[in-house]
This record gives sequence, C-alpha cells and structure tokens, in this order.
Amino acid sequence: METSFFSQEELKQIPFRQIGTEVLISRKCSIYSPEQISIGDHVRIDDFCLLSGKIEIGSFIHISAYTALYARYGIKLEDYTTVSARVMIFSQNDDYSGSYMTNPMIPDKLRNVSGGQVTIEKYAIVGAGSIILPGVTLHEGAAVGAMSLVNKDIEAWSIYAGVPAVFRKKRNRDIINLSKNI
Repeated sequence: METSFFSQEELKQIPFRQIGTEVLISRKCSIYSPEQISIGDHVRIDDFCLLSGKIEIGSFIHISAYTALYARYGIKLEDYTTVSARVMIFSQNDDYSGSYMTNPMIPDKLRNVSGGQVTIEKYAIVGAGSIILPGVTLHEGAAVGAMSLVNKDIEAWSIYAGVPAVFRKKRNRDIINLSKNI
C-alpha cells in the first residue's frame, strides 16, 4: 500500500548528501539538487514543499506544507526547529535596480545575484506565512510570529513579529528541558 510519504527504501534511492532515520518526506514535495541536501533523524517535510540548493536539516524538525527553501547560498536548520506552513526562506536575492536582468533563465553574466546563508538555530520556530531574507540568523530559541518579514538577525530566546519583524518579548526556555526527555 502506497502512503503519502516516500518509504525508507525510496528515500535511499534519492541521492541526498545524507539522510537520517525516521524521515518522512511527502511524495508531493519538490526536491532539486538532492546531492546538496543533508537531512538528520526524525524529520518530516509535508506536501507541496520546495527544497532547492545547499540545505542542511538537523534532527527533530518539521517543515510544514507549502514551504519553500531557496538555498543557493545555503540554509541551515538546526535541531528542534519548526518551519510553519507557507514560509519562504531565501538565501539569494536578485538585483532589481534595472541594471541587471532577473530570472534563472538569463545567462549569469547578465544577472547580479547576491545573498548569504540563512541559519535557524536550535529550538527556533518560524510562524506561518513568514518570509526570511538572505543572510539572516534566527538565534537559539528565537520565535517569529505569523506573516512576518525577517530582514535582520533575531535575538536568542526572543519573539519577533511584524513587517519588518520587531522585538515583542522574551521567550521561555522550558523547551530545552523538554527536549532532554526525547
């Protein structure tokens, strides 16, 4: 009986850089350049997600439906992170000034793509519909409220929300102790 997730045997046939145990990836997920993607243990990636580029996914991670990771310059999700539905994470950005052309079908010499790695550290969560821009780090335990635009680093154990995301309040650290019970 076929399920909505790839079987462990099917996952081994995809040439991931690394794939852990107890990984659930929806059959409706689009995966580009799997040889640049490493996935830890206990990871679930839901329907209609897009993974493209240099992606490092730790363990105990959930990536919710309709999420896109555009990782030309790298995206790293550390252990115990959550990426809610319809989140977009960009590690690259086109130059919209009009001095360059902008799309992947244009020769590189006519484009000006810049960017930087996006890092989401342990215990961080990104709320539904949020956008993370290139070069941003969500430090340990950071939380981003739904529908936020993150264009700068988010402090550890803090909650940010808005467009652009701004500090709202400190976040409780009890989840560190909870993770020790897994």
